[in-house]
Amino acid sequence: MMEQIATTPFGGGRMSARLFMRQREAAERQEKLRAGGGGNDNGRADKWQLMRAVTEARGVFGIGDRTISVLEALVSFANERELDGTAPIIVFPSNRELSLRARGMAPATIRRHLAALVEAGLIFRRDSANGKRFCRRDEKGALEDAFGFDLAPLALKAGEIFEAAERARAEDRAMRALRSEVTLHQRDIAKIIATALEEGRAGDWLGLADRLADLVAGLGRRTAADILATRRDGLQRLRAEVENAYLSSLSEQEMSGSAHQSEQHIQNSNTDQPIEPYGRENETAKAAPEQKMAISLDRLMRLCPQIADYARNGVKSWTDLVAAADLVRSMLGISPDAWRKAKAAMGDAAAAVVIAALLERGEAIRSPGGYLRDLTDKAERSAFSIYPMVQALERGQGRGQA
Repeated sequence: MMEQIATTPFGGGRMSARLFMRQREAAERQEKLRAGGGGNDNGRADKWQLMRAVTEARGVFGIGDRTISVLEALVSFANERELDGTAPIIVFPSNRELSLRARGMAPATIRRHLAALVEAGLIFRRDSANGKRFCRRDEKGALEDAFGFDLAPLALKAGEIFEAAERARAEDRAMRALRSEVTLHQRDIAKIIATALEEGRAGDWLGLADRLADLVAGLGRRTAADILATRRDGLQRLRAEVENAYLSSLSEQEMSGSAHQSEQHIQNSNTDQPIEPYGRENETAKAAPEQKMAISLDRLMRLCPQIADYARNGVKSWTDLVAAADLVRSMLGISPDAWRKAKAAMGDAAAAVVIAALLERGEAIRSPGGYLRDLTDKAERSAFSIYPMVQALERGQGRGQA
């Protein structure tokens, strides 16, 4: 095989100083590895473990999931399970084969993602004189020359990729822990305020509810860690204040009450009946006495998937949905009083559907609390139905997929 040297892209491909230096550095490192240098980082890796790590560390390299799909398709053409970056690893699939292994991706799209992989330094182009991808073999059938895509840079970056993936996993664990902490504080504060209002406790509970709404306003799945940490600290302080206010409102008899009395109080205060679906996809769900929902739980979750992020174990029943909605409504700035009236007028499940829809529509609704109160007024006049809301969500989803 002829000596591999830095090559310029064929045709319209752009050449740059960075690309030239990357090729030069890769060649020098390969020479060093073949001479026994490099230490623990030997430029080799299992290709599927490496692909998993690339997926986890994709943000570091500035690539998306579809670009990774093209890289995975290229890697699948490598004969060996282990990628050995000490020498060029040339794959030369035809456009048709590459498209098939990329799940039918269009050629123009594939070219764009190939360019992104080159830009990220994960592959090199090894173009022939006419830009075609092929190989030449000697008289014995052994590979002599090959032109196509070189996967050696991917293998040479294995150590860097695995380290980046580990950092990404650590950051993800920390982020999930932070989100969980925010959610737990928010849930517990909301429940204490709701309990105080239901029991008619003395105190500025509506004011505390407004402060809670301010602390959780605008939080979502993409909220930055620093903002979440600041809100978490605020929620911790508010929680201490709310707990102290509730304890201060208790009488001496309540403060010294037995565990049996506490348990009895909890049982007596839990007057809402569980809302369970009759079935899944093709069944309706019970929302209130003699009332049936206009949508199945499965269909609702396809239209409003975001609310599942606020359920401890996912939304598997209407009871789970109502519990998640109880948490989300405070994030949307909806007071416990407005939420209680909505459930009384609509039924728990229908009110939860409204909350799920409000969460999905995000900033399109300027005042979720006012919006819910308006719907509650309609429900009290028997003029409310969730069916138009469901239709609007389906139309919106249809436009998003168009």
